[in-house]
Amino acid sequence: MAHESAVGNRRGITTPTLVVLAAGVSSRYGSLKQLDALGPAGHPLMDYSIYDAMQAGFGKVVFVIRPDLEARFIERVERLHGLIPTEYAFQRLDDVPSGTDAPSSREKPWGTGHAVLAARDYVEDTFVVINADDFYGRRSYSSLYTHLTTNAVSGPTFALVGFTLRDTLSSHGGVSRGVCQVDDDGFLASVSEVMSLQREASGIAGVDLAGNPCRFTGNEIVSLNIWGFTADVFEMLERRFVDFLRTRADGKAEFLVPDAINDILVAGEARAKIIPTDDAFFGVTHPADRTDVQQKLQDLVASGRYPERLF
Repeated sequence: MAHESAVGNRRGITTPTLVVLAAGVSSRYGSLKQLDALGPAGHPLMDYSIYDAMQAGFGKVVFVIRPDLEARFIERVERLHGLIPTEYAFQRLDDVPSGTDAPSSREKPWGTGHAVLAARDYVEDTFVVINADDFYGRRSYSSLYTHLTTNAVSGPTFALVGFTLRDTLSSHGGVSRGVCQVDDDGFLASVSEVMSLQREASGIAGVDLAGNPCRFTGNEIVSLNIWGFTADVFEMLERRFVDFLRTRADGKAEFLVPDAINDILVAGEARAKIIPTDDAFFGVTHPADRTDVQQKLQDLVASGRYPERLF
């Protein structure tokens, strides 16, 4: 199904674009997980996200990929021909703002904040960012669509779908999550990246970016990198990426969306509404996650939630 008409509102916001971050190297997984055939008809996880976004009314899909992945994405994108417009945006190490330089020694991608910036020439107004290798559930897309097409407050108001920590863990090893602090009005106060999160006898344990141990009850709201943005975010991200390049570009440091959004919130440049969800979340981080995800997708198809062949 195609969605070509704009959805009007008081701000004149057009139909949102889905931006799929698919440039990862999948180092822990051992293969290209963003294209791994996990569904019953060989669909990777991102196909379910695209299907759900199309059902919600999104108007275009932009794939953020590395240049060397283009040939492998051709078949995937051709399946969408005639259903929804699609474009590629390439995340390249030499794509840096004017007046800055990328160190010649850098090999690791710049991170999710830079991946979002890679889509700046392909997004006209509102958009949703997702990871290619995660399943977020249909209500996540319909809720973000509603927020982005009806929100009419002054100043940029972004959105983040918030999941409950205990529902997002892997049975096969630690995972990274953005642990959120939410204010009394339901807006994001801060988000902190926590790594190696996994269940223990007394709760959930992880470590912060400084290596300090952290403990959680499991009731915390976490970010799984499904954000709703207006195009205002690109200029905000670019300024912060310039600062990153000047201070942290050497080594393996990454310019991450949560870090940039924290800084934007502190500076008062935008707000971010938390959209809580009880939708199922799952993804592939470790090789052993693959079997679990295949079974979950099989169950969703068997229950009638999705057709076996999406498109």
